[in-house]
Amino acid sequence: MHLHFLGICGTFMGSLAQLAKSAGHQVSGCDDNVYPPMSTQLQKAGIDLIEGFDPAQLNPAPDLIVVGNALSRGNPCVEYILDQKLPYISGPQWLGDNFLKDKHVISVSGTHGKTSTSSMLAKILDSADYNPGYLIGGVPQDFGISARLGGTAPDGNHYFVIEADEYDTAFFDKRSKFVHYHSDCLIINNLEYDHADIFDDLAAIQRQFHHCVRILPSNGNLIYPANDSAVLEVIDRGCWSHKQSFGTANANWQYQLLSEDGSQFEIIHANSNQRGTISWQQSGLHNVNNALAAVVAANQVGVNLKQACEALSLFIGIKRRMEPIYSERNLTVYDDFAHHPTAIKTTLEGLRAKVGDAQIVAVIEPRSATMKLGVHQGELASSVVSADQVLWYQNASIDWDLSAVAKDAGIAVSVNSHIHSLVKETLEIISDNHRANQSTHIVIMSNGSFEGFHQRVLEQLK
Repeated sequence: MHLHFLGICGTFMGSLAQLAKSAGHQVSGCDDNVYPPMSTQLQKAGIDLIEGFDPAQLNPAPDLIVVGNALSRGNPCVEYILDQKLPYISGPQWLGDNFLKDKHVISVSGTHGKTSTSSMLAKILDSADYNPGYLIGGVPQDFGISARLGGTAPDGNHYFVIEADEYDTAFFDKRSKFVHYHSDCLIINNLEYDHADIFDDLAAIQRQFHHCVRILPSNGNLIYPANDSAVLEVIDRGCWSHKQSFGTANANWQYQLLSEDGSQFEIIHANSNQRGTISWQQSGLHNVNNALAAVVAANQVGVNLKQACEALSLFIGIKRRMEPIYSERNLTVYDDFAHHPTAIKTTLEGLRAKVGDAQIVAVIEPRSATMKLGVHQGELASSVVSADQVLWYQNASIDWDLSAVAKDAGIAVSVNSHIHSLVKETLEIISDNHRANQSTHIVIMSNGSFEGFHQRVLEQLK
């Protein structure tokens, strides 16, 4: 079957296209931003890419058109599809109906940590020889690709790990993506208000999460944090599946830090008093909780605690999640996704616990749809207090003033509206700290390309 993907360079759509290609379909696609790393992955997979949305690419018509949720009415290809009555489907529905129905699906949801937890879980299952398939909204460095088919596990099941997003499915289907995935096990990592472009409030998001809980089978598993009130409110609306809680002292699964930065900790199963220790290169309490959720999910399908801890002790990480992209002498530069104030806060806290008194400089572009709308601006100042200095980037799409955030932070802060001046200021800080022989950690935080900021800084450093 010839499948043509509209919006193919998004993380979900690009990964889905690769799965379809691996499954034997003829795959092509288009987007208005065809650039690495996704374009490189797609080309390597032998997938034809077209720049732009000229309807001519749909003549002759493919067998089925898979429409990404970034596409809306007014797009030339969308209008052509509807006018010509061509067959189309959303990405999540195609995945669920044609690929996941016969798999044992472990879905990882929540406001934060989906990519990390999915990658950790895939690592554990792979290390236990379960040969899992997965689709992750990032690139796990343990595997090097964002999606794979997987195969049959020793117990005869085909396990599939999917990052389960609450964002809407398509312009014609406003349900969250994850309702299409036929989950056997659902992790809800945490729950906060986000995606202000499509959700009016937290209650609207909770409603979508409960839709997902309602279709979890009675022999399935719901894994959730014991102390997250927003998640507990979702569960209180009704849950008909097995439940496993993690996190605090009253949870089924608990952690005990053995190092302040979270680089070593113990996992305890309260019901059996089994214990396992993880010693790894990650840091931060958020990653400890991500690991805990992944271990619990793996345990539900037969991976024992010792196996899981050994696997995560070897876990490398994910591209763009505190990924070191430059390290020499007293300077380390990281690339981090940072889409929400909580993510900024926990990431910087974890780094501070790891590096002690070293200088931490955060360079932040508030780029997510919610942050661009200014919904979280009241929380941004408190999210950066673990840094010594913060450089905010006021890109052209932010129509509220970041200066107020800068004033409230209580640390050295500046606001730049030109990428060239931001690069210059960053390099000046690096140079000053180098002359003072001061150990420095530069954390670049954006969920987009940041107008090439990373590359511009690295070119100058090299």
